[in-house]
Amino acid sequence: MLPQTSFPKSVFAAGTAKRTAELMKRKAPLVFQEEEQHEDDHRHSAVTKTVNQRCFKGVLHPPERPLTPAEWMKLRESLGNPERFDVKIMNALFSSDADLNIAKSLLTFVAMETGTLSYKLLLCYLTLCVSGGHDDEVFDVYTIMRGSFPSLDTGASSLFIKSFSRTARWKEATEILQEVKKVFTPSPRNYGDVIAAAVHHSDATTAWGLYDELIKKGLSPHQETWDVLFTGVKGSEREKEMGAMTESEQHERLLGILVYMRNNQIYPQQTVANRIKSWFESLNEQKWTAAWSSATPKGVCRCCGSELESIQLSAEEYQELKDRVMTDVIQGQDVFNKTTPEELERFKVFVKRKPAFDVVIDGLNVANINKDKSKQSETLLAVVLELERQALNILVLGRKHMLRPSRSWDRQNMNLIQQKAHCFFTDNISEDDPFLLYATLHSGNHCRFVSRDLMRDHKACLPDGATRRLFFKWQRGHQLVVAGYVAAARRVRFQSIPCFDTIVQSTGDTWHIPYDDTEDRSTYEVPQRWLCLTKKH
Repeated sequence: MLPQTSFPKSVFAAGTAKRTAELMKRKAPLVFQEEEQHEDDHRHSAVTKTVNQRCFKGVLHPPERPLTPAEWMKLRESLGNPERFDVKIMNALFSSDADLNIAKSLLTFVAMETGTLSYKLLLCYLTLCVSGGHDDEVFDVYTIMRGSFPSLDTGASSLFIKSFSRTARWKEATEILQEVKKVFTPSPRNYGDVIAAAVHHSDATTAWGLYDELIKKGLSPHQETWDVLFTGVKGSEREKEMGAMTESEQHERLLGILVYMRNNQIYPQQTVANRIKSWFESLNEQKWTAAWSSATPKGVCRCCGSELESIQLSAEEYQELKDRVMTDVIQGQDVFNKTTPEELERFKVFVKRKPAFDVVIDGLNVANINKDKSKQSETLLAVVLELERQALNILVLGRKHMLRPSRSWDRQNMNLIQQKAHCFFTDNISEDDPFLLYATLHSGNHCRFVSRDLMRDHKACLPDGATRRLFFKWQRGHQLVVAGYVAAARRVRFQSIPCFDTIVQSTGDTWHIPYDDTEDRSTYEVPQRWLCLTKKH
């Protein structure tokens, strides 16, 4: 029986990283103030560098009204006739959200003086027009740039696609998109802009055709694209108008989005979850009940009582993951930068000679939980003793320097650890993680591991997204993280391991969709809120 010592939140629960950082900040305010000051200085330096690259050194205050050519010339002279004056001023106008007429007067000045407008200047002006919603001006710039330059770069094409897509000339955006594809792969944003235009103008065939193209190219749609697709089919009159696609066809396509989210472990944002909820509730022939929910610690939806999918891997999934980790992480090209072939082989023989482990401890990682480095062995011993109470077969992975008696590594503590657990000590230059993963996976699907390391580097070594998602699922169901600090005379507590998988899931009559209701979630964390959808019979 593995330890069930609980802690309110899993290390993978959304917002945990931010809450932990804030807690540490309160405990060490001076250190964090210094770090924040350093970060602020760094950010300020980066911003300053960017401004200086776009403009010239010194304070630049763009004019507050349109200027005559003579006034522009006088301003330029007062600033020392800097190089690329026109581009720098245009960027300053954009940054200050200035009146468009001021930018127009600058273009007039440059055209009168040089007889032409540079590509860079027109691109800066185009950026200002698109950001300000001046689409009629964008049309004029498009005509000028098409007539003056043989081709358009990525930036200009994307801006034209964005602007044309929100006007009655939206079909020209599809033409620009087709031209872009001849040179480079359009971005998900490019596709999203045209898809939104197609939906807005009731052209479902074009919208879904571009969506399919986006997916086939291996691009990940933006949340706004899903939002508009779920919004676009709402309302019976609108549904009849949506191009040649039938209502049932669109129904299947929208459910396909949910399957895509599941297969790619993507969580809709709150706004998209609202759209999904409204769409299900609008299905007249199918009566769906929708509610916001959460899961109990046992993996049961608090709203409908359905049991959510288990976090545990199937036998097939486990074998697939084990094979991939052994090949790409344990025996990968860079593993011997972390150890030697001889040491890894010695460890494999060691593991094979032992009975399967129930838990594997990253000894050095666990020993460093407390800030007091004089109590490293004491900390590690406390964790070992806590797990021993559960009658578990324990492996402690450590470094050879831990066996040398010192202030940090008490001889008596280390002797006790070796009595209570199997131990393997690697060379001091070796990394523990490949050994930890090997021992845990070799021992079987029941075996867990103790470490604060989130294994992101090792997950990145895996060859494809599906295997990385499988690794993350296994990790969430097998990683024990010590909660807080280890203190004398207190039981060691571990953060809770979820028994259910946080992924979009369906039984046919139900859908359970985890969604982002916070901006605090790190990439390795999972949402805590669910959209519960149940079909009435």
